[in-house]
Amino acid sequence: MVSTLSLFRKSRRLLLLALLPLGGCGADDQDAVRLAVIGDAASPFETGARLPLAAQMLRSATTEGLVAMDAEGHVTPALADRWIVTADGMGYIFRLRDGRWADGSPVTGESARAALRSAIDGLEGTPLAQDLAGVSEVRAMAGRVIEVRLSRPMPDLLQILAQSELGLTHRGKGWGPMELKRTGTVARLSPIAPEKRGLPEGDPIIAGLRKLRLVAMPGEQAVAAFAKGDVDVVLGGGFADLPRNHATALSKSAVRQDPVAGLFGLVVVRTEGLLATPTGREAVAMVIDRDSYGAGLGVSGWQPTTRIVMPGAEGDAGLVKERWAEYDINSRRNLAARRIDQWIAGSHQSPVLRIALPVGPGADILFDRLTSDFGAMGITAQRAKPGEAADLRLIDSVARYPRVAWYLNQLSCAALRGPCSVEADAIAAKARAEPDPAIRATLWAEAEQDLTKSNLFIPLGAPVRWSLVRGNQTGFAVNPWGFHSLISLSRKPN
Repeated sequence: MVSTLSLFRKSRRLLLLALLPLGGCGADDQDAVRLAVIGDAASPFETGARLPLAAQMLRSATTEGLVAMDAEGHVTPALADRWIVTADGMGYIFRLRDGRWADGSPVTGESARAALRSAIDGLEGTPLAQDLAGVSEVRAMAGRVIEVRLSRPMPDLLQILAQSELGLTHRGKGWGPMELKRTGTVARLSPIAPEKRGLPEGDPIIAGLRKLRLVAMPGEQAVAAFAKGDVDVVLGGGFADLPRNHATALSKSAVRQDPVAGLFGLVVVRTEGLLATPTGREAVAMVIDRDSYGAGLGVSGWQPTTRIVMPGAEGDAGLVKERWAEYDINSRRNLAARRIDQWIAGSHQSPVLRIALPVGPGADILFDRLTSDFGAMGITAQRAKPGEAADLRLIDSVARYPRVAWYLNQLSCAALRGPCSVEADAIAAKARAEPDPAIRATLWAEAEQDLTKSNLFIPLGAPVRWSLVRGNQTGFAVNPWGFHSLISLSRKPN
């Protein structure tokens, strides 16, 4: 058996190896922007259709799509330097810039069409695939022009195409403004000369870029590295790693909180015991005192909600209201207690719920709050260890575009691969195909209501996303997606 001491020593060595290049151990590193992304050390180098944040950032920097996102989250040109939307809204025509792929071959309409089709096909089984379900055809037109044809209006298509998973590869390799070299757990990014990519020499986009050094590490280590001056920026902060315990070491101006929306709540993993019925699951949802969680987590302005769709999302017809608005927390708990007591009397068991949460001080606080809320109703909360079976699992996801469809796609049967609402999926499918905006909004509301009644997802509130940014760092801006472009962060000061 490996001793605890040897594991500690191994972890310490890995951390030191990761931090050493970020500290600037050679002349090559002196002008590099030093970044830490919260996550597993290997996460920047993961591949596939479901990427962790660090890998998304690297892919966006090294593998361009038709469009990209700037520091503020706005869609900007990438492989496509301009585009138009057809009058009926059912077609997007992209004019590709004059350039070359990584193998030196020219970027053409046909090669870009094949690359985009391959990228979309590779997302099968993911929520993004459902987001792109309205794409009926991608076709090459004359020269460097492609058209994306739709089976239904998709006003957020450009925002979706800007996602890192829609980066385009040709013959297995992507080609972006920067190239990646891996040194152990460190990702080294350097700008690629414009002429090497078939672009004009002295291209202003590339000429204004610096090198980057990126490493992923646990939240508390990333905060400590920032406080010591070993990194310039920390990205990917969430509720689990809130830097509240390091407030004395950090300037308040260094903490930047993104105004994100999305899903933050508990999804039912196993429909057994008290969670076997919608009534039992609703009782569990009712006992949670959401209003107190923002203060408990140390987040100012946190927005609690009992809705699946965050209020204010585009396409929200206002037909779905907050649940149990007529009850205060004590009345809700009295009602829930009667249901729980009935279940105990019928099952002759004490209810136990195993909850899967991430690691971090914020997650510890959340578990303590849930333990208190559940315990007041006679429910024992246990924290599932990584890899162990759980009854409830936390979903903490930022919306990639601001529309009702995103929320329902995330909680669809295809995305959850577990207990789900087939009925809600069927209504959502009708909503996607409905051309009339008013009818479509009503159908989305019906889908949300059906999923709400199933009580398979227990909303808590809005996700939390924060970064740490040193005062002299350029290219950073808070944005509604919680995603920060490495290209923007590498810009040289004016």
